[in-house]
Amino acid sequence: MYKQFKNRFFFPFSGLGVFLLILFMTTSCNKANKLTSGIDPKNLDTTAIPGADFYQYACGGWMKNNPLTGEYSRFGSFDKLAENNRKQLRELIEEIASKPADKGTVEQKIGDLYNLAMDSVKLNKDGIKPVENQINTIGGIKSIQDLSKLLPELLQSDVDAFFTLYVDADPMNSNQYLVQTYQSGISLGEREYYLDNDAQTTNIRNKYKEHVIKMFQLFGFSETVAKQNMESVLKIETRLASAAYDQIKLRDPHANYNKMTITELQKLVPSINWNVYLKGLGVDQIINISVSQKESLIEVGNIIATEPLATQIAYLQWKVIDGAAGYLSDDISAQNFDFYGKTLSGKQEQTPRWKRAVSNVDAVLGEAVGQMYVKKYFPAESKERMIKLVHNLQESLGERINALPWMGDSTKMKAIEKLNTFHVKIGYPDKWREYKDLDISKDSYYANIQRANRFESAYMFAKAARNQVDKDEWFMTPQTVNAYYNPSTNEICFPAGILQYPFFDMKADDAFNYGAIGVVIGHEMTHGFDDQGCQFDKDGNLKNWWTEQDKKNFDARAKGLADYFDAIEVAPGTKANGKFTLGENIADHGGLQVSFQAFKKATNESPLTDVDGFTPEQRFFLSYSNVWAGNIRPEEILVLTKSDPHSLGKWRVNGALPQIAAWYAAFDIKASDAMYVTPENRVSIW
Repeated sequence: MYKQFKNRFFFPFSGLGVFLLILFMTTSCNKANKLTSGIDPKNLDTTAIPGADFYQYACGGWMKNNPLTGEYSRFGSFDKLAENNRKQLRELIEEIASKPADKGTVEQKIGDLYNLAMDSVKLNKDGIKPVENQINTIGGIKSIQDLSKLLPELLQSDVDAFFTLYVDADPMNSNQYLVQTYQSGISLGEREYYLDNDAQTTNIRNKYKEHVIKMFQLFGFSETVAKQNMESVLKIETRLASAAYDQIKLRDPHANYNKMTITELQKLVPSINWNVYLKGLGVDQIINISVSQKESLIEVGNIIATEPLATQIAYLQWKVIDGAAGYLSDDISAQNFDFYGKTLSGKQEQTPRWKRAVSNVDAVLGEAVGQMYVKKYFPAESKERMIKLVHNLQESLGERINALPWMGDSTKMKAIEKLNTFHVKIGYPDKWREYKDLDISKDSYYANIQRANRFESAYMFAKAARNQVDKDEWFMTPQTVNAYYNPSTNEICFPAGILQYPFFDMKADDAFNYGAIGVVIGHEMTHGFDDQGCQFDKDGNLKNWWTEQDKKNFDARAKGLADYFDAIEVAPGTKANGKFTLGENIADHGGLQVSFQAFKKATNESPLTDVDGFTPEQRFFLSYSNVWAGNIRPEEILVLTKSDPHSLGKWRVNGALPQIAAWYAAFDIKASDAMYVTPENRVSIW
């Protein structure tokens, strides 16, 4: 689906939300004879020493009992819940798809799209026919001037050639929408795959070359032409990668904000006719645009001006082929999986067709599916109870901010103002999206995906003509197993899909629930004050609200956390990237601190007792750790270290807990233990 490059912070969990959330934070309801510990002893490995490897101690049993299957490169407790989610969505979708429906209804659109995705006979019979017009159109361009009209047409079909555009709140004026560019166009996703020359990266790059050749051949090109096209693709993608910002620079909001007029943009990148380009997207009325990565877009202009037209045609045809592969015949889909699934991520077998079909229907008609989902699985009263829960975590974070020894009173006041103006979204939106303008027909699966992409593109670019940002818009569907913080709207969002075990267990006591869902909430709140979020004010504007000394104090503490993770060896010869993962690590750290304090406050008058051999404090940290139980393939460790702003699951436990004083007390961690960090070297931020 259409890619929106947002400055948002996602907390990647998996699960299905079917529960009535007990109000366990305003009034502690821990009847010793009614609530369980929530801790499953089978998840533990009690042969491990907590102070040596707490992840193995807390999660070793889970990992042993849930080995990786062929379709997964990483499988954890959240993925296990995602399987339940997908099965329930399948039941909803297949029930609809089994019945006739009137043309134009949501039921017709869901049913026809799912049935087309499942119809392997038609997919194999159609072969490459659904894509031929696009490929031939690209092959027929006569000059670089034609690109100014072609590129926006490709962008609306979700073909990310050279660069992309999106519409989002202006970081400097969050009430107004702003069209913004973003670097793109490299099929391997990360610039390092084109630039690094270690053995593992070189092997992937060589396999990628073979893959490109095979795919061109599957689309009817001769072996000779396919090889020539591969060289063209690698030449352009390598140039794009060389000019692209790395992951650390992409985290600097000031470095990625370059607002200018269209006239100035035309002078900056003259090889594109920007009036023609923007007219093709229906946004030719705009006056200003932000060039998010200026050097990258300048290089795009240089490529268009200097590379032979035949080279650019081959590259553009490849971008269409690469994007279409998952919606075509089995031979094409298999080759696509062979590289991206097996070679890149280490998977052994492709995800079953029905799972892919459900995921794509969910992506195309997300809120339509979501409306049915919450009606069946998420009672309305749960939303109100979750709102009260969030309010209590806000109080805890506020208490911690006011008690910070390193922050002055004026900055504390601004921080509290921001905290108190969080826009909280729980469960599902108050107003659902309409899909009446989305045409789903029975011509071909790929044709429908293209129409869906154009539908999403039109929805997004229509924002450019509006006077004010819609701060009630949701950026996740209710059934999504995740959560997010968005700095431009200063909002925290918890979709219905995340609100279930192991994040919440209505049969378990506060120790468990604070360690799980409490930390999730605290995590998202802390994102408003991490190294990126702290640069946005209470109104969502990129505006400093810190005194100079307070910001220096924060930066020094954040650097300590980045340096700590930089030293972690995630695989032989490969270190974690503490600067890249800093925002998520700060949020984990803050989430643990805030939720533990709220837990202790909620149980102060009615203290919990030991259950199943564990103290309440131990159960808090075990429930947090169990959220990250999982297995991962060596290939995927390397992929995620390059591409994921979140630390690997193991290190969200073994990297986060050594900074938390309460963890040491709970498990009697000694100076002789491997995970021990001296008090003066522990990071303390929020």
